[in-house]
Amino acid sequence: MKEYTRKDWYERMIAWREAHITEKHFVLLLSLMVGVMSALAAVILKGAIHLIQHWLETAFMSEINYWYLISPAIGIALASVFVRKILKDDISHGITRILFAISQRKSILKLHNTWSSLVGSSITIGFGGSVGAEAPIVLTGAAIGSNLAKFFKMNQKTMMLMIGCGAAGAIGGIFKAPIAGLVFTLEVLMLDLTMTSVAPLLISSVTATSIAYVFTGSESLFLFTQHEPFAVERIPYLVLLGIVCGLVSLYFTRGMNYLEGIFKRLKKPVHKLLLGGSMLSVLVFLFPPLYGEGYDSIDNILNGNATATLDGSLFALLGIDKTWVLLIYLLLIIFFKIFASAATNGGGGVGGIFAPSLFVGCVTGFVVARLFNLAGIVVPEANFALAGMSGLMSGVMHAPLTGIFLIAELTGGYNLFMTLMIVSVVSYLTIIIFEPHSLYAMRLAQKGELLTHHKDRAVLTLLKMDNVIETDLTILYPDMTLGQLVKIISNSRRNIFPVVARDNNRLLGILLLDEVRNIMFRPELYERFTVGQLMISPPAIINHNMPMEKVMEIFEDTGAWNLPVVDDDKTYIGFVSKSKIFNSYRRVLVHFSED
Repeated sequence: MKEYTRKDWYERMIAWREAHITEKHFVLLLSLMVGVMSALAAVILKGAIHLIQHWLETAFMSEINYWYLISPAIGIALASVFVRKILKDDISHGITRILFAISQRKSILKLHNTWSSLVGSSITIGFGGSVGAEAPIVLTGAAIGSNLAKFFKMNQKTMMLMIGCGAAGAIGGIFKAPIAGLVFTLEVLMLDLTMTSVAPLLISSVTATSIAYVFTGSESLFLFTQHEPFAVERIPYLVLLGIVCGLVSLYFTRGMNYLEGIFKRLKKPVHKLLLGGSMLSVLVFLFPPLYGEGYDSIDNILNGNATATLDGSLFALLGIDKTWVLLIYLLLIIFFKIFASAATNGGGGVGGIFAPSLFVGCVTGFVVARLFNLAGIVVPEANFALAGMSGLMSGVMHAPLTGIFLIAELTGGYNLFMTLMIVSVVSYLTIIIFEPHSLYAMRLAQKGELLTHHKDRAVLTLLKMDNVIETDLTILYPDMTLGQLVKIISNSRRNIFPVVARDNNRLLGILLLDEVRNIMFRPELYERFTVGQLMISPPAIINHNMPMEKVMEIFEDTGAWNLPVVDDDKTYIGFVSKSKIFNSYRRVLVHFSED
C-alpha cells in the first residue's frame, strides 16, 4: 500500500476541497471556523488576565496597596522579555498592523500573531498594565483568519476578508457584541460593505458571540440598571457632552502619539522599561482605577457608586468634602490615563487603547453630568457616563457607529440609542476638525500606507515608488565638457539628464536638452562650457519614501513632467515621470476595480 507524506496529504486535501466545495461555500465555512477560533482565543485571554489578577489580589492586596508600586513594572518587564528574547518581533499596535497588512494588499500576518499577543497582553494587563486586551485579541483573530486562508491557499481578496472575519469574531467574542464586531470591521479596518463580505463577517461575529455566551454567560459586560429614558430637553447638554468628548479624544490621540514618540527616542529597552515602569507604578499607586483595564471602575460609575473609585487611594484619606475631592480625582485620572497607557506600551508591555478609551469616556461623561447637577441642571449621571464611553470611542477611533453599537451591546442600554447617537456624532464631528485620521490610522497615513474607501487615494496608496522609478537616464558629472555632453546626447533617447557628484552620486542638478540646443552645434564652445555651468536646479526633488499622493501633489504644484528621486542622503536614485505614474495608476485601478 502506497504511503503518503504529510505534503501529499496536504495537496490531496486541497485538491479534494477544490473539487467538492465551491469557493463561495468554502468562504462561508472558513468564516465559521475563524469565528470559533477567535472566540476561543478571546475566552482564553480574558481567563488568563482574571486568573493573574485574582492571584495577585489574593496574595498581596491591602487597603493602601504598596504592591502597586512594583506590580505593573514587573508585568511590563516580563512582557518585554517575552517579546524581545523569546518572540524577537514587535507585536505592539495590533490594529495598526492589521491596517498595514490590508493597505499593502498582502493580507498576510505572521503565524505567531495567532498566540503571541495573548501571552504578552495577559501578562501585561494581569499585573496591572493600564491598557486593554481588545486590540491584542483583534490582532489574534485577524492573524487566525489570515493564516487559515493562507493554509487553504485562498487568494488575497479572500485573505483580506478572513482578516476582517477574525477581527469581527474577536470583538464579538471578547465583548459579546456581534453587531459591533461587524461595524468595527467596516469602519475601522475599512473593508468595503458588499453582499459578498457581509455574510462571512456576520457568521464570524455571531458564532464568536455565541461561543462567548456558552463560556461566560449571557450577561452584558457591564451591569447597567439605573437609567432614565431619552428626553428631548436634554439634547443641548448631550451636544455639549459630545463636544467635550471630541476635545478629550483630541487630547487622548495627540497625547498618546506624543508620549509614544518620547519612548521611541529611547534606544535601549532597559531605559524604556525604567521610564515606563516607574511612571506606571507611581500613577497606579496614586490612582488605583488606572490598574488594569479599569472595568471595575466603569461598573461602579454606571451603577451610581462613583465614590468607590476612591477606595484604596490616598485621596480617600483626605478629610474634606468628598464631592469636590471625587471630581478633582476623576479629572486627574482623565489627564493621567494616557500617561499610564503610553508608559505601559512604551515600556515594553502589550495592550491596546480600546479599554482606555472606554474608561476615559465613562469618567468624562460622569464628570460633565456631575458638574451639570452641581450647577442646578438635573441630568442622569449614569446615562451621561454611558454616552461618554460612546463619544470617546467615536472620537479616538473615528468610528461613530462602532461607538454607538458597542456601548449599547456592552451595557444592554438599547433604549438609549438617541443619547448615544447624539454624543457619538458630535464627538466625531468635533475631532475631525483637528485630526483627519484615527489614532490607529494616523501612523500609516503619515507614511502614505493607509488604504481608504476613497478609490483614487486607495489606488495611489497601492502604487509603489519602486515600480515607477526610471533608472535608464544617463548620468552626467559637473566637470564634463560641452563636447562630451554632445556625444552623450547623440546616443541618448532622453531629453533630461541628472547631474551628480563623482565621489558620492549626490544629486547636484539636472540638464535639459532645450537648455543647450542653441550651443550644441558650435564646436568652438565645446571646451569653454562644462556641465556644471549649464545645469539647472530641478523644480522639485522627490524623496524615495514619499507617499504617492504627496508625489502627485508636487507634480501638480510644479507643473513638471519629470522629477529626480533621491534617498535620505540626497543620493541620486532615478527619475519619476507623470506618464509612468498614470500608466501604473490605470493598471492598478483595473485590478482594484475587479476586486
